[in-house]
Amino acid sequence: MKYNNPITVFLFLSLSFLPSMQNKLTPDYYKKTCPTFLDTVRRIVNEKQHNTPSTAAATLRLLFHDCMVGGCDASILVTSNAYNKAERDHTVNLPLSGDGFDAVLRVKNVLELECPNVVSCADILAASAGELVANSGGPTLTVQFGRKDSLESKISSSENQFPLPNMTMSQVITLFTKKGFSVQEMVALIGAHTIGMSHCDQFAHRLFGFSKTSETDPAYSPEYAAGLRKLCENYTKDSNMAAYNDVITPVKFDNMYFKNLRRGLGLLATDSALFTDPRTKPFVETYADDEGKFFQDFSRAIEKLSALDVKTGKEGEVRSRCDSFNSLN
Repeated sequence: MKYNNPITVFLFLSLSFLPSMQNKLTPDYYKKTCPTFLDTVRRIVNEKQHNTPSTAAATLRLLFHDCMVGGCDASILVTSNAYNKAERDHTVNLPLSGDGFDAVLRVKNVLELECPNVVSCADILAASAGELVANSGGPTLTVQFGRKDSLESKISSSENQFPLPNMTMSQVITLFTKKGFSVQEMVALIGAHTIGMSHCDQFAHRLFGFSKTSETDPAYSPEYAAGLRKLCENYTKDSNMAAYNDVITPVKFDNMYFKNLRRGLGLLATDSALFTDPRTKPFVETYADDEGKFFQDFSRAIEKLSALDVKTGKEGEVRSRCDSFNSLN
């Protein structure tokens, strides 16, 4: 077919690149193809959370680690093989709890019986995280669906993508702004620390030989520092030693994390810095005083995160197994 009119050519080319409009995420994506999707997710992850209370935090953190590297495409779920070292084997991902992976795999196994080759692992992860936030006392999230699973997962992709305990607040802010998040959205997302744990090696530098003048970081409450020192005294021999991010209400999704920062109960150095840095402190104060505002802003930020650089249409696939691609090619 030949087009002589330049306007016609432009329109033809424009329409040729419109699949993104067709593949736009929607909450009703599986309404006809897998109507049991959300009920299955809800039943399985809530049962696992009931039996293993660490599941909510593990799954929420898994979503964050997935979305921050190449978008929300379940690349974090892929295991390494003889031909490829996958994301999950990067040092920054090794502390991720197996409970998050297990929750997603359990849902996938059931859905493959109910709706074979229909629901992506990326959508299962997003739906599971949303359900578990609400189950833990947090806000009800509006999660959209239609993501495809990635066709690759490279260990190198996770390099310099995550905030680390020894980073300055400027470095942390830069990481988030590169992904399109404002400082307020960043603080709201970090509020996910209201549930979950961190291993002692992530904050031990604040407890033992902190400086020439202080054995512990003076930003800690003295009583809190003493308790952490006792908890983590053998962390070099046992790498599994960990502390709750929120020592007051560790398994409840609320605004206690922000209240704790006022009391010197910020576990990680970056937690404490949120309360001292003038760019982030106003938001910490707001969320500490107003849980409803925190829930509102967290909901918007996590919904934005869960739609970050998603793959749709032929950009990805629906994996039969979440931990491996459908083809090694």
